[in-house]
Amino acid sequence: MTLPQNPITRRHFVAASAAATVVAPTMLTGVSLAQTSANQTLGVAWIGAGKRGRTIIRSYFLKDKRFRVVGIAEPDKTRRDYNTAFINKVNGDNSCFSTADYRELLDRKGVDVAVIATPDHWHTIPAMHAALAGKHVFCEKPLTLNIKESQQIIEAQRKHNVTFQTGSQQRTEFGGKFIKAVEYVINGRLGKVDLALCGCGDPARPCDLPEEEMEPGLDWDQWLGPAPERPYHSILSPRGVHNHFPNWRHYEEYAGGILADFGAHFFDIGQWGLGKDRESPVRVVPPKEENAKRGCEMIYADGTKIVHAPGPFATTFVGEEYGNEGKRKKIYVDRGKIRSEPASILEEPLTDSDKRLPNPGNHGGDFKDKIGTDKQPSADAEVGARSAALCHLANAGYDLKQDLAFDPEAWRFKDSEAANKKLDYAERRDGFELPAMD
Repeated sequence: MTLPQNPITRRHFVAASAAATVVAPTMLTGVSLAQTSANQTLGVAWIGAGKRGRTIIRSYFLKDKRFRVVGIAEPDKTRRDYNTAFINKVNGDNSCFSTADYRELLDRKGVDVAVIATPDHWHTIPAMHAALAGKHVFCEKPLTLNIKESQQIIEAQRKHNVTFQTGSQQRTEFGGKFIKAVEYVINGRLGKVDLALCGCGDPARPCDLPEEEMEPGLDWDQWLGPAPERPYHSILSPRGVHNHFPNWRHYEEYAGGILADFGAHFFDIGQWGLGKDRESPVRVVPPKEENAKRGCEMIYADGTKIVHAPGPFATTFVGEEYGNEGKRKKIYVDRGKIRSEPASILEEPLTDSDKRLPNPGNHGGDFKDKIGTDKQPSADAEVGARSAALCHLANAGYDLKQDLAFDPEAWRFKDSEAANKKLDYAERRDGFELPAMD
């Protein structure tokens, strides 16, 4: 990868924003430009052109004239051609570059931003490559597949201080419900909060799918990437252009199960409210029941817990006791509602003297508005990596069925070689290693 020189400054980016609707854009020659005129735009590399990728690109970037999609990387030719034709129609020309290999796209001039919406096992490698090359990164959650990747992606983002947003949009969207819940917690409305109960689905399991006839035009080797070699199955890479979320997310070779798929949302809210965005637990305690799929506890150094709880996909913050029956104050929040016990907690509004959180209202806007500033968006690389690590720790607990001690500084388990074998793939396939940090 060719590394850049100087990042785009806020002043030049804002100038581009102000003039975007007035002058037809011309592309930058890369993030190395220190000076940009008002009619220049940022080039977007779209990596992973499935259902989620289409939503991100259409919702956050296509209507913003400060940005222009300049290329698509997607191993399935049908999806790649379909989306390339769509982008060319939006751009009004045939200039959109198209490839099966994201590295060819990131190496091109004029790429300033990488938008990554691949299957989960393909999140970290292109995100690291982009960050190390000085590109700003918007990457879907969960940000990583394993603990090693969580450690490495934080270092990669810090190395060049690029703007980095993980796709944990509950921090910015859904009517601000999650922001409100966290504001009430951090302002002491529950008293001392030492527990977050998070509902988020089953742990990962090994892939046992049979072989199917290969999909024409699919670069299966590129789809597998660092994962172990195995035959094609359409559950992993659906045939053609599809409008559903594929079920590769159930299998540990490619994802962390629905535990990670939604734990990257609801564990994330838990760690946010508990003030643990820059920490990781020191202990993992799985449930004692044989083959249980809920109940794993992640315990921080101060005794605070995040628990993978039964029930709806939601986060419940648990505070101090109230009344005479030993009940504890709670705030429950999901994507549709927020409520408290007792109800009077949320009925009393926050005051001007209470701490308030940013409420951008749009996850893509939160990312774009931070480009060229000295601030990171609400779900930067470390936030995303720590949230994902919670999922990996829980999966390790369920799989090994034993208490585990974890060293957050070393990013390793203590006294468990079996657990340390889960820090990364047992062996990454040649050509799909994590990028060197040099």
